[in-house]
Amino acid sequence: MEQKPVLGVIGGSGLYGMESLEEVESHEIDTPFGQPSSPVILGDLEGHRIAFIARHGIGHVLTPSEVNYRANIYALKCLGTDRILSVSACGSLREDYAPGEIVVPDQLFDRTHRRERTFFGNGLVAHISVSNPFCTNLSDLLFQSVSAVGGNVHRGGAFLTIEGPRFSTRAESNTYRAWGMSIIGMTTSPEAFLAREAEMCYAVMAHVTDYDVWHISEDPVTVEMVIRILKENTQLAQKAIAHLVASLPDERSCDCGQALKDAFITNPKKIPQETRSKLSLLVEKYLA
Repeated sequence: MEQKPVLGVIGGSGLYGMESLEEVESHEIDTPFGQPSSPVILGDLEGHRIAFIARHGIGHVLTPSEVNYRANIYALKCLGTDRILSVSACGSLREDYAPGEIVVPDQLFDRTHRRERTFFGNGLVAHISVSNPFCTNLSDLLFQSVSAVGGNVHRGGAFLTIEGPRFSTRAESNTYRAWGMSIIGMTTSPEAFLAREAEMCYAVMAHVTDYDVWHISEDPVTVEMVIRILKENTQLAQKAIAHLVASLPDERSCDCGQALKDAFITNPKKIPQETRSKLSLLVEKYLA
């Protein structure tokens, strides 16, 4: 059995309740950025080790702004996994992306303002490229997996992240539609950017739960609506994860694993030892 997780999954706690998950373990992991949202659950799925983190904590106790995104990504990096699947709820800003369907987006727009967006600072400056914020290879495999298990899935679209925890006003929702956004949620930023800084592949399985508030012939989004759709889609998500894990190649062929190669601008001699030690997991191969 593989010891290094081939996939890290960040989403709701219901995702790791699948019957086929074996040898389940719970691990408390401390990071230089604090503790993750929840203990990391490790399990074997069809001969492959996978890791799960409940993004909002066990029992959904963290608002989107309170989630320790850096600790979550860093904890998965500590375990040796180099691929992350985000499972999240979203509202649709398009008529053709209907509630109950799945979207695997290819672009991201960040409208948050209260979150730690980078691992860097304190004497070490890095500028990563995120023109394509999601790993194309992993996203393609995810799309194929959701299709293979019977999901109605769309490939592509711009995912807008708002601060939350409130939902949008109708004026905001219509503005986002005018901007060309496809779906809207509260957690993909800065998660995707931190994964890129950690040189990890990252893709999103976005579950459309509602039409936000722009659709005048549909009810405005409510918590009840979001929870109902997510519960209905939990089994689909579990099947898609199992299919995805089985289809992952042993080696990555994308550029995610070298995202930091040309990102550093700080003179290595000027980097404080404390900062260098704190970020050694991410940077030591470039600064050694």
